[in-house]
Amino acid sequence: MTIKCAIVDDEPLAVELLASYVKKIPFMELSGKYGNAIDALNGINDTPVDIIFLDIQMPELNGLELSKMLPESTRIIFTTAFEQYALDGFRINALDYLLKPISYANFLEACNKALQWFKLVHQAESKPADEVTSIFVKSEYKLLQINLDDIRYIEGLKDYVKIYTEQSQHPILSLMNMKAMEQMLPSSRFMRVHRSFIVNKSKIREIDRNRLVFGSVYIPIGDSYKQAFQEFINR
Repeated sequence: MTIKCAIVDDEPLAVELLASYVKKIPFMELSGKYGNAIDALNGINDTPVDIIFLDIQMPELNGLELSKMLPESTRIIFTTAFEQYALDGFRINALDYLLKPISYANFLEACNKALQWFKLVHQAESKPADEVTSIFVKSEYKLLQINLDDIRYIEGLKDYVKIYTEQSQHPILSLMNMKAMEQMLPSSRFMRVHRSFIVNKSKIREIDRNRLVFGSVYIPIGDSYKQAFQEFINR
């Protein structure tokens, strides 16, 4: 697998350093080098890349602002001298966060993490949904494998989802919307019962007046989902 990447930094020396690192890694291919975010946005729209190594503090348009304008398929690894941006990087689902000065070892580690990510995505896309037995989700810069049998239900909170499992008292938090989550799960095993909830069909034990009971949690069945849910019950 080859990962196409671009480098965006207003410091020419930083650009050349990362470019020299890219040349040393067989699975990385440099598709573009940009000295500002505006040129990068135009270039990446014309020549899409898998990964962008993105500086944060830049004039006119900074890295955080640019990240929100990139195609959803383009993953981001932030490169910056300021640690306080780490939380912002997590919020927009960056794959990693490299603190300057960036060593080759740390750069290589980030690239290997990106390679793992794209391999998992490729495997998930090439495998029929009904054959999937587990999924990978990103949580706090880590990829976690979750067995489908272990999932009880999933709750959506704006741009995040909370995955409740049998094995943990605390939910797994991942930056993902409910539509993306629903697409990852086989419809034969999971169903959406509310705009904010997806449930594992096999974990439904009790229904109380249009609410699903999961211990002390009551999940409402939304009006637009009632017919599909009733058909499932009838079957």
